[in-house]
Amino acid sequence: MNPSVLAISYFFHLLATIVWIGGLALLVLVVWPAAARTLGDDPRWPELLAELRRRFTPLANLSLVVLIVTGLFQTSGDPNYNGLLVFDSTWSQAILLKHIAIGGMIIVGVLLQFGVAPAQERLAILRTRGKADPAEATRLLRRERRLNALNLALGALVLAFTAVATAL
Repeated sequence: MNPSVLAISYFFHLLATIVWIGGLALLVLVVWPAAARTLGDDPRWPELLAELRRRFTPLANLSLVVLIVTGLFQTSGDPNYNGLLVFDSTWSQAILLKHIAIGGMIIVGVLLQFGVAPAQERLAILRTRGKADPAEATRLLRRERRLNALNLALGALVLAFTAVATAL
């Protein structure tokens, strides 16, 4: 593979990783605790989360597409790659585990985007009509926070498996 194409692929792969996993780290480790401390029981919590989702979700989804495309280039150019579904080396096993963790991140992202976020939006509509259940709001916030923390943990695994594969 042309070294220039491979270098460009690595650059965009790393950039997408920073956006996706770095964004999750910022959200879980900085934004949630600071917002909880600042807002407490303030009813603007859902508004803040909706705005964060509106801005971060497209970036995370774009990052995923970039990671898939650049990952294909990198895999095909790696001398450790022995073929599709061939796991005869530590490198290929680390890459397999990395892809399993990425699959987990995708599943959690789908749960957040198509489960929690729409439920939050429905609750926001009910809130404007004075019909929102505060217990449901608390439950959804807890679920969103747990899923984001799980996604960050999976992201850390992705980085760990990448480190193993890179060291070989």
